[in-house]
This record gives sequence, structure tokens and C-alpha cells, in this order.
Amino acid sequence: MNVLVINGSPKGKKSNTYKLSSSFVDGLKESTADISIDEIDVCKLNINFCLGCFSCWNKTPGKCILNDDMNKVIERLLWADITIWSFPLYYYSVPSKLKTLIDRQLPMVHPFMTQDSESGSHPSRYDMSNKKNVLISTCGFYTTKGNYDSVLPLFDHLLGKNNYETIFCSQGELFRVPELKNKTDQYLESVKAAGKEYATTGISSNTRAKLESLLFPKETFEEMANASWGVERETGKKTDESLVFTKQMAALYNKKSYSGKDLVIEFCYTDINKTYQILLQKDDHKVITENFFPFTTKIETPFSLWKDIACGKISGRDALMQQKYRVMGDFNLMIHWDKYFGSSTEQENSPKEHKAQNQKNTNMAILLIPWIVFWVTASINTFKGTWIPIATCTLLSIIFFRNKKTIYDAISNSLVNLFALSLFFGCNINIILPISYFAFGIMWAISCLFKIPLTAYYSANEYNGDEAFNNPLFIKTNRILTFLWGILYILISVATFFLLKTTFANYIGIVNIFPPIIMGLFTTWFQKWYPAKVARG
Repeated sequence: MNVLVINGSPKGKKSNTYKLSSSFVDGLKESTADISIDEIDVCKLNINFCLGCFSCWNKTPGKCILNDDMNKVIERLLWADITIWSFPLYYYSVPSKLKTLIDRQLPMVHPFMTQDSESGSHPSRYDMSNKKNVLISTCGFYTTKGNYDSVLPLFDHLLGKNNYETIFCSQGELFRVPELKNKTDQYLESVKAAGKEYATTGISSNTRAKLESLLFPKETFEEMANASWGVERETGKKTDESLVFTKQMAALYNKKSYSGKDLVIEFCYTDINKTYQILLQKDDHKVITENFFPFTTKIETPFSLWKDIACGKISGRDALMQQKYRVMGDFNLMIHWDKYFGSSTEQENSPKEHKAQNQKNTNMAILLIPWIVFWVTASINTFKGTWIPIATCTLLSIIFFRNKKTIYDAISNSLVNLFALSLFFGCNINIILPISYFAFGIMWAISCLFKIPLTAYYSANEYNGDEAFNNPLFIKTNRILTFLWGILYILISVATFFLLKTTFANYIGIVNIFPPIIMGLFTTWFQKWYPAKVARG
């Protein structure tokens, strides 16, 4: 398979469209090992304008009298099995030098009129019937609809109507914005998939739908595009880079995240001594440069650092742990940052969001209920402490069969059954009960030594599922809590050993419920307080 990429952008390989074409070619390469790639950078060619002399028809048939690079271009067009026409939309058409290249293909056709065309055409000098063509283009509008009305008729005449494939991408300028790399990379993956499919069965309807979907809604894109020029709309004055950046960030505000009250995020760029506020309202947002409101959340950060975080050069979570920036006020907004600054289109179409929606959740009840049932029933009656916990474990596996199980759920289930059976075989309740509390506490404490502590598996449900495991602050918070829970149950095991020798023996299971309740309240408070404390530096 011979593939020719005609890069028609004056920007050469820095072209946004070229990124799409490269991804498409990567897909072709994955489909077959027998592939040769050739590229033409039109901007580097020495191609003169067509003179309209028709010498290539009547004096030197099939050969232009102009001796320049176009002769080699024709040779390469004839060599290619697949030609990829890569170009940005320039004023509703192709860039001028690419149009010159198209004009200079006149020697490739005969002067005589063909009889099978309604509008009139010229037959090709060469057999082009088995050759394929793909048009890949980006434009600077929010949509491609209506903006390629000049391009399509041109290629209908050049290549034949319905005889070529198109990948037209709107919002093309976003591909040069580092801060949007995660979003644009998703689109490039779809283009790559299209290349892989094109070489075999053709581009699927599913991939086609992804290619035709908007990167961002019209309102969001146009606001970012307007801000990107760096000049005030009314006065034409130059806008500071930090204000442009902040406006583009604000444009990503997702109105669906509105929680019932207005929020004010204040950015203090410490390295350039600039301060801005973003006001998030129910149906709108504003960037404020003076007469500031009391802030909901305040972020003190070097501007250079926040830009690096935005474009993925450094993790915002890691930077926070390293105290490279500070957060004051409501830290909850930082925890749910993606919820506030992800457009509705992004949230609906993002593979990560789709994965999160279909991801099974863990459930702390699966871990705790068997132990609680065992401790309560065993302290009251040995016989009940045998069969009720075992039945509970079985019942829970049926009730929560759709929940994601952790290794600690499995360990707990096994240990509870083991302790219950030990009572059945006559082991002393005064020994088994303290040991069970101790084993439970040790399980929590030992999990702190592993990458993911026990509590993290369950609290991750509120923090984008498994993605939370990449957050060092989330892991550290849960490591502390897990250790404290482990110590609590180890202490309870010691207290139980002594209380079993008192008149409280039959009520030990109920008495021991109160310390975990207090610890649970502490956990709820600590999960909010500790990250905010770290964020404040």
C-alpha cells in the first residue's frame, strides 16, 4: 500500500490539520505492515501558477511547459494507492498554493469532453479507478456545516463525486492549545481509529459519529476563540496573557454543575502580581478584574505553574502536595474541579466519564456488617453467634452482587466465618471475641503499608472512582484514617478482653458500637479538614 500525504498548509508540519493526518496514517500503519508513506509539503515546493496556455493538451500532450516541482508531484500522485489531502480551511476554500497544485494537474487529463458528465468534464490520461483519496481538514469555526460548500464541489470535479472520504474537523485551532491536550488527544485517537478502519472495512458509523461531534459547545468554543486573540473587543487594546488564559479557563465552566449558590474563585498569580476572579452563576460566568467580591475559594499560585498544570506538564495534585501553590476557603471546589470546568459536551462524550458511570462501586457495608453481626450475636448467645454471621455473609453476597468487591471484603468474609465456626466447635467466647476485634484492627493497620490503604477503596466512590488512587493527597488522607481505625479496633480488642470478665459481658457487642460511631464522625470531619489544611500550606 502506497500512501501519499499532501500537506497543503502553509505552516507545514506545525499545521493543526497535519496532526489529524498523522494520526490517520498511524491508523493505516496499524492495519498493515506492507505500507509505504510519502509526504509532500506544498509550502516547500517550487510550483508556478498555471498559465492557461493549454500546451499540455495540444503542443506537449501530458507535459507542462513549466519546468518545476509539479512534474514530480504528478509522478507521486500516480504512484500512490491512497492520497491524503491535508489542508486547513482558508477563507472557505483551500490554501492558495494547494489550489495552484490542483490547477497544475491539467496535464493529467485529456482535452476532449467526456460524454458521461452532466456538467462537463475531461477524461483522465491514466487509470485512476483503483486509487483512493481522503480529505482531512480543520477549520476555525465551531462547526463544519456550511463552511465547506466551496471545497466539496472542487473535489467532486477533481476526484469524482462520492469517490473520496472526508474528515472535516471544526474548532481546529484548539489543537495548538497545550491546556486542551487531553481533549484534543481524544479526537486524535478517533482519527487514528478511522485510519485503521479505512484500510480494511471502511470507517464505522460509531467512529464517524465521534469524528463529527463537537469538541466543545458553540458558546464555549467561541468564547475561548475570541479571548485567544489577546485584544479587547471594544477597544482593540492588547490583553495581558494571564487574563487571556483566565478567560479561556472560565469559558470551560459547566453550568450544569451549579449547586444553588454563586461561587467566586480568586486567582492570585504571585509571580506576575496579577489577581482575577471568576464568578460562577446559574446561567453565566464572569471574569472580574477589579471591585472584587468576597471569595469562595482563593488560589495563590505562580502563573507559570498554573499554566504547566493546565497543559499537563505537572500534576496539580502533586504540585499541591509539594506546596507549590496554596488554596484557601472552600477546598471542596478543588476536589470537584473537573465537575465545574468540564463542558457538557466533554462530560457526555469523555471516555473517562463514560467509564466512571459504568464502573462498579465498592460498599463499606459488605465489609462491616458481618463483623457487627458476629460481635453482637456472639456476645449474647454462642449458638446465634455461629449461624447468624455465616448466614449474613451469604445473604450479603446476594444483596450486593452488583457491587465491586475488594480483597478486604473477601478477607473479612473468611475471618468472620472462621471465628463463627470456632464457636461452633467449642472455642471459648472470652478468647475468640477479643481476637476477632484484634484481627479486624490488624487488617486495617497492615493495609497502611500497601500502596492503597483500606479506606481508600471505599471513599474513592466520591472522588471519580479508581482515578482517586492517583491523587497523593487522597491517599495520604486515607492512610492516616485507616491507621487510626486500625488502632481503634486494637484498643477495643484489649478493652473487650477485660470487659468480658464484668457484668457487661452480654452487652459487649452493643457497647463496642459507640467508639466506631464517634470515629465515623471524626472521619467525616477529617476528610474535609486535612486536605484543606495541606492546601493552605
